[in-house]
Amino acid sequence: MEKITMRTVEVALGERSYHIYIGGGLMDELAAFVRAADFSSRGLLVTDAQVGALYGAQVAETLTRAGIAAEIVTIPAGEPSKSLDMANLIYTRAIELGLDRRSPIFALGGGVVGDLAGFIAATYMRGVPFVQIPTSLLAQVDSSVGGKVAVNHPLGKNLIGAFYQPAAVFIDLDFLHALPPREIASGLGEIIKYGIISDADFFTWLAEHTGDVCALRREAAIHMIARSCEIKADVVARDEYEGGLRRILNFGHTIAHAVETETGYTRYRHGEAVAVGMVGAAYISEEMGLLAPEERARIEALLCGVGLPLCAEGVAPDAMYADLFHDKKTVGGRLHWVLAKGIGSTEVRADVPEETVRRALAKIVKGP
Repeated sequence: MEKITMRTVEVALGERSYHIYIGGGLMDELAAFVRAADFSSRGLLVTDAQVGALYGAQVAETLTRAGIAAEIVTIPAGEPSKSLDMANLIYTRAIELGLDRRSPIFALGGGVVGDLAGFIAATYMRGVPFVQIPTSLLAQVDSSVGGKVAVNHPLGKNLIGAFYQPAAVFIDLDFLHALPPREIASGLGEIIKYGIISDADFFTWLAEHTGDVCALRREAAIHMIARSCEIKADVVARDEYEGGLRRILNFGHTIAHAVETETGYTRYRHGEAVAVGMVGAAYISEEMGLLAPEERARIEALLCGVGLPLCAEGVAPDAMYADLFHDKKTVGGRLHWVLAKGIGSTEVRADVPEETVRRALAKIVKGP
């Protein structure tokens, strides 16, 4: 594989600080990190059936070379695996293997694998070392960074979880080769979000390099992943436990969650739903006097340019409006909207009129 310069990003959280390593062909770096860590000699490598078939043996061999006998635990791919029942099966295997409080758990996969393995690491023996090895673009720039881990409950997503930071994150670009274009676009939805909420220059760079971005050309990929991780790391460092500032990372997500709910989490990838949600949030931002019409048009053009939807099918505005009040940003029955204050900054508002929200929802619904 082509070797390129590795980038590192620090998530500065005092004694819980860690580094994100970004580059191509990082197995030697992973082995060196493991050899230097104070880990026990046995651990688990949690992956799913799709990713495990591609990369499980390679990563397990790397860990063996570094002195860790990591048993591969393979879960079915997909959201249903993010459950307490699946967690219990993995707890049982950890106990059977005699894993102790210094036995590491490695997560090799997308967001489902990372969330599940992280939840197990946070709770097994009250916490064991955890290393993220995300293999989807979405997980690389979103769920693998920041320490939010969880499993789902039948009554809702991510309702059972914890804040638990990994010991390190290894973002190996070689794992992106197998991603289909739709999965790449889904990851780009979150990447574009970072430009909108925090960095106008980064947004402009994405718009000017759309071809390289969509093709995941190495230098473009490493730059956009590193910049996304830098922005998220900065927010997490200042608000680890979601006390206030961290909510800006949810730009577009209030409407996105309604889209996902109304379509049963099956029609749209997460990044696609976020794209639709950002368009809706941009309409609200414009009507609230925070975002110029031409800036909203730029947001829509970039989302469309990378292959993301601007509106949703199979949803009804009234049903979506009701779903909004199940969002975790609802406090005391009032929605707290993360809105775009121009491109590159945000403002949280709790005074958005119902009529403004309903008009925005109507604009992002695609008729039959």
